[in-house]
Amino acid sequence: MSEPPEKPPLANADVYALLSDGTTVLIRQAAADDFDAVKAMHEAMSPANAYLRFFSLSRTAPEREARRICREPGPDHAALLAFLGDEIVGVASYEVAGGTNSAEVAFAVAETMHHRGIATLLLEHLVSLARARGLTAFTAETLSENTSMLRVFSDAGLPAHSRREEGTVAITIPLPPGGRWGSVGREGTRGRSGPVGRLGYDGTGMELEEYLDTVAARERSANVASLRPVFAPRSVAVIGASRRPGTVGRSVLDNIVAGGYQGALYAVNPNASEIGGVVCFPSVSDLPEAPDLALVALPPKQALQAAEDCGTLGVKGLVVLTAGLDAAESAELLAICRRRGLRLIGPNCFGIAVPAIGLEATFAATSPAQGVAGLVTQSGGLGFAMVEHLSRLGIGISSFASVGSKLDVSSNDLLMWWEQDGVTELAVLYIESFGNPRKFARTARRAGQRMPVLTVLAGR
Repeated sequence: MSEPPEKPPLANADVYALLSDGTTVLIRQAAADDFDAVKAMHEAMSPANAYLRFFSLSRTAPEREARRICREPGPDHAALLAFLGDEIVGVASYEVAGGTNSAEVAFAVAETMHHRGIATLLLEHLVSLARARGLTAFTAETLSENTSMLRVFSDAGLPAHSRREEGTVAITIPLPPGGRWGSVGREGTRGRSGPVGRLGYDGTGMELEEYLDTVAARERSANVASLRPVFAPRSVAVIGASRRPGTVGRSVLDNIVAGGYQGALYAVNPNASEIGGVVCFPSVSDLPEAPDLALVALPPKQALQAAEDCGTLGVKGLVVLTAGLDAAESAELLAICRRRGLRLIGPNCFGIAVPAIGLEATFAATSPAQGVAGLVTQSGGLGFAMVEHLSRLGIGISSFASVGSKLDVSSNDLLMWWEQDGVTELAVLYIESFGNPRKFARTARRAGQRMPVLTVLAGR
């Protein structure tokens, strides 16, 4: 997410990232095949926004811009595209000024996607690319009335300097010196209002660490927004709920009912109209609404199809209890969730619990007491033993997640959630590995300023 990678970002793979509202977008470098889509996005801009972007209302501007953006990559330019599904929703680029280490940047956002952090997110990735290629500064020129773009630069966490002259604002942004690559990954943004002028820090000596802190704050906000459908869902569906007591799907459904969850609750089973007092639908597509959260208890192949169906319907959170997915199936599951914008817990997990809202979406035999400890484990059996122990001590649980294979949601994500949920006073992590040790260290250090963070690395 927000930690520097070991090599230049976007060099070999696409990157999924979170917008300020928790929506997932794909970011990748532009290619020749994108010409028609880039041109169409610019043609769809309103006259007012087209004027702000091109300083004129030229009919040929969209085609010229698409050719510039989609030309062959080179050391003197770069262009990034943001996709929501199959639609291009944002474009960002830089052009190196001849004989210098600085480059002029430009942005465009689809007409229907303004004020969701797309330009800020693309700027972060441009910074990463530029630093990897040895550039030391960005420059930009924008109209004085283009307050949205001016805010993008002021909120970037970089020491921007501006100069106004005859209706335009010329901006210079020194890039963070030294250190490793900038931020990439499934990260997010949130804008802050601020005046345009001499912005941020004095001089050009801002440390990379300070910039990463700014990026991490935006990521934290977006990450929390993306997890809200998981840990504060207004509606839940159990896919694979069985009529046979004791099965995984049936146990999860029964526990949610017994926990007193007050949101809308649905079951999905093609062979039943009602299970355990809960109305049942034959398929995901037959549900009367897109639930915030879906729990899947199906064999691997069926679980993959259920994930695809959930994404199509508009589900935002997915807990896959299914075990036994091989490497190819796991990769496919993650790809579906990325492409469809689903946050994924699991697979091969025991579920989640949020006692304060009566959500006991696990197949455990015992219920956690409501309390103040946030708990995340990879080992379901030991996790429930810890739930029982914390409940017995009177500490109780604010939220619990068994992350299993943790293809997506990890202990880092849970720490970010607990930082802001207003309930958690103690974080307890029992995990088998760190996907990104550097990021965990930064996140745990920050979370530890407001609560104890107890981490047990299994087998150590």
